[in-house]
Amino acid sequence: MIFFGHRFIESENFYHISSIEAIQNTPSSSTLYIEFSETNLDIITHTFLNSMPTAIYAQNVTQLLYASSFNASFIVVEKELAKTAQNVAENYLFDAKILVLIEKEDEIEELALLGVDGVVFSNTIIKINS
Repeated sequence: MIFFGHRFIESENFYHISSIEAIQNTPSSSTLYIEFSETNLDIITHTFLNSMPTAIYAQNVTQLLYASSFNASFIVVEKELAKTAQNVAENYLFDAKILVLIEKEDEIEELALLGVDGVVFSNTIIKINS
């Protein structure tokens, strides 16, 4: 299991951006966190065309499939979608890792038993303004 933001394990932060211009305010080679939506397609397309590492937040299976098509490094989902997302990713051999957004350590065991690739604590996602 991959951990982002766990207090015992050093890891990179994700940088939540809401515009292409905001990318300039992130460290080079950082992982950009983008919520999947039609209004963010310009940002997602930009990161895809420029081979930038991304973590795309998906709220359903369709968005999960789109995120994979845009070569996301990570696809972040809520706990309720975790098992389905992991099954879809394994069935279609996604390159992206499925991460579940969590708040507390006691959520880890349940997610490990579901077989998800990893977890990301919400405190490791840093909001970047343009």
